[in-house]
Amino acid sequence: MHTQTQLARHRMTELHAQAEDHRLAKAAKPERELRERIGWTLVEVGLRLATPTAAVAP
Repeated sequence: MHTQTQLARHRMTELHAQAEDHRLAKAAKPERELRERIGWTLVEVGLRLATPTAAVAP
């Protein structure tokens, strides 16, 4: 097999692997966004619970 053909096939294999990695990372992103939103919501709720409220005068 010609050297250039071997190099082209090797590069093609690398590009396919990179594309697959990118596809998997992109597919996992929505889960991460959801986890981040839930995490920040929990932080907000925790801060509300930990912050003393002002006493309401009767």
